[in-house]
Amino acid sequence: MTLRKTCHRGNFKSRRGGLCSVERSLTTQTMQRPNKGKTPRRPGPKKAANIDKDPVGVYCRIRPLGAEDEECCLEMISSSTIQLHAPDGLKANRNGEYKETQYSFKKAFGINTNQLELFEDVAKPLIEDLIHCKNGLLFTYGVTGSGKTFTMTGSPGEGGLLPRSLDMLFNSIGPFQAKRFVFKPDDKNGMEIQGQVDALLERQKRESQPTVPKTPSSRQKADPELADMINSEEACKSENVDEDCCYSVFVSYIEIYNNYIYDLLEDAPFDPIRPKAPQSKILREDQNHNMYVAGCTEVEVKSTEEAFEVFWKGQKKRRIANTELNRESSRSHSVFTVKLAQAPLDADGDHILQDKNQVNVSQLCLVDLAGSERTSRTRAEGSRLREAGNINQSLMTLRTCMEVLRENQMCGTNKMVPYRDSKVTHLFKNYFDGEGKVRMIVCVNPKADDYDETMLVMRFAEMTQEVEVARPVDRPICGLTAGRRHRNRVFRDEMTRRMDERGGSGSSVDDTALLDQMMESLPALPRCELLDPADDQTLPRLMEVLERRHRVRQMMTEQFNKSATTLKSMLQQFDSQINSKETFLHDQRSKLSEKEKVINSQKSELERLEKKSKTLEYKIDILQKTTNMYEQDKRSLQQELETREQRLHRELTEKKRMEQRMQGMVTDTKHKWEKECERRVNAKQLEMQNKLWVKDEKLKQLKAIVTESSGSGFPSERPEKPERPSRERDHTRSASPSPLQGNVFKTRGGGQAVQFTDIETLRQECAMASSRKRHSGSGDGAAHMEDIENRAPVPSTSSNLGYQKRRKP
Repeated sequence: MTLRKTCHRGNFKSRRGGLCSVERSLTTQTMQRPNKGKTPRRPGPKKAANIDKDPVGVYCRIRPLGAEDEECCLEMISSSTIQLHAPDGLKANRNGEYKETQYSFKKAFGINTNQLELFEDVAKPLIEDLIHCKNGLLFTYGVTGSGKTFTMTGSPGEGGLLPRSLDMLFNSIGPFQAKRFVFKPDDKNGMEIQGQVDALLERQKRESQPTVPKTPSSRQKADPELADMINSEEACKSENVDEDCCYSVFVSYIEIYNNYIYDLLEDAPFDPIRPKAPQSKILREDQNHNMYVAGCTEVEVKSTEEAFEVFWKGQKKRRIANTELNRESSRSHSVFTVKLAQAPLDADGDHILQDKNQVNVSQLCLVDLAGSERTSRTRAEGSRLREAGNINQSLMTLRTCMEVLRENQMCGTNKMVPYRDSKVTHLFKNYFDGEGKVRMIVCVNPKADDYDETMLVMRFAEMTQEVEVARPVDRPICGLTAGRRHRNRVFRDEMTRRMDERGGSGSSVDDTALLDQMMESLPALPRCELLDPADDQTLPRLMEVLERRHRVRQMMTEQFNKSATTLKSMLQQFDSQINSKETFLHDQRSKLSEKEKVINSQKSELERLEKKSKTLEYKIDILQKTTNMYEQDKRSLQQELETREQRLHRELTEKKRMEQRMQGMVTDTKHKWEKECERRVNAKQLEMQNKLWVKDEKLKQLKAIVTESSGSGFPSERPEKPERPSRERDHTRSASPSPLQGNVFKTRGGGQAVQFTDIETLRQECAMASSRKRHSGSGDGAAHMEDIENRAPVPSTSSNLGYQKRRKP
């Protein structure tokens, strides 16, 4: 028995424990989960360290403006680059200049892109991977009113990604679908296989229950809102479909509203008296560590119209509301899951192989995320405000998970990714930790009012492109010979043709002729009439003829067996040759697929290098512009510095010249004030000498009067009249017996000042006292007065003098 890897999406249990353990050991490349300490469980399978990874594919779609006169804040530079610039009235930096930022994507779609072009580039590869047992996740992201729901759902005549994906899926697997209820979902995210009889009984049971709503038939008239979603000319089909498998499609539709999960396809009984609110669902983890919604309704569909009708049934239950920015704003995140179950045919190519371990289940999740919004612009209140808060919180959690994933992958850290903080991230955790392609379409509105929100969305998209997920690998279903269905169909056609030929008018004639020819080849029977009971010759002759006929028949049988054996050996030889050729073709195809993988990897590497080169060129341009600007600033500063140096040199020269001039002026002023001070000192000395001379004259006159009145015995002698001091005799007068002493010091203005330290004072005594004394000694008085007149003005100890000079320090 050939062992194969278990299904990536199933919850299958092997009947034999040994086989189950071997299969669990073989699933080394299924899914990798980070170790968390919240819930004790057995550790998940670890992935190989050298597994190939691909970055998350991020695409950008620009919505047309609502009016031609609206201001636009972004433009499409190339097929993969978007440039965002600030609108008028908003300065992006402090210099007052408009800041322009460029963002690169895997591919950008302008306002003239139709839905078919977007589908062929984004969703068509995911449908082909879904048919080849590979998982996929596609979600739209953007601000409110940016066209996310239109991109995912579309409108009549312009079908979105979801209806086109379903149409391509059914166009590809339509002839190879199994009958209803052959595949039956279990309650643990797995798939079971029922026999033809059990499936028939299940169908009859469902049809016999009128209370149970029947699955809509593809022959019924489609909803007018869904009619003409896709034109027949735009239908797509995958050519690489395994014809030796049977397929069945199951769809489910849920919404995440206020961080609660609700089933949009659940048929709850309606009670007009006491209506009940819908019950929320919970998330569980299956044995392969994949997250799923427990108790979610999964509907089996067999055509595109039927799937459309199921989708529209859930779409009518989805919560939408009217806001200031969007007339039909989605108030919840919607998840439409397409699950494809496939199992191989048996060796005869007639029935499905009744082996549960050979069932492979893959799924594609189409997610329409609610748009982020600012309450200051939507003016939301009450329940709308609560909805907006939960929407923004879940989107913030998604961004945080992407940032932690990028940090863990780029820096080699092992931080815990907060998947459980939101139902959206928790549901799609296995896509980022396991295998599967992830595609994101960033929808943007180019109007200037959404500039701030659009810039945040662009930054998130640029960061998401750096997150890598494991590349899904091909999983062969079984080891049976390929082309079983085709050979079975050819055999049936040939048998039908032969039966038709035999059932025609000439068949009886041919059978009769063949029977006659065979009868002629046998020995003829003798006459068998017994006329006499004692006849002993007829029976022996008859027995001899019958024995001869029996020997001839045995010879014919042996010859036929030899011919059949020879033909069988030839057929086996042909089969072995065909198998060898098919093996050779399979090897060549595997080599070709490996070469294609290498080419694709080289292409992706080339695209990455081209994108990196463009980014570096853009950075080089920015650095060149910055360098030119800095050089201009440097030249202007150098010129300003030279100008200031010249000005400073002139100022220094002028200052030196001024200092020299001031020194000359100070010297001149100093000489001038020295002369002036000398003149003033001389004038003051002359004035003082004149005053002294006047006092001496008065003193002499007084002395003469006193002398005349005191004694008549003395001859009157007329004193000589002293000469008045003049300028010409300053030096002679200054040499008087009693000179004045003083200090000369310089003033602040550069001149000189004189301070006298020796001052003479005149004192007059009473005349009566002197007369009384004079009577007592008149003879000595005249001699004494004469002595005073002719004596130098020095201090005297005698107290009988009329006038006495006293010096005070």
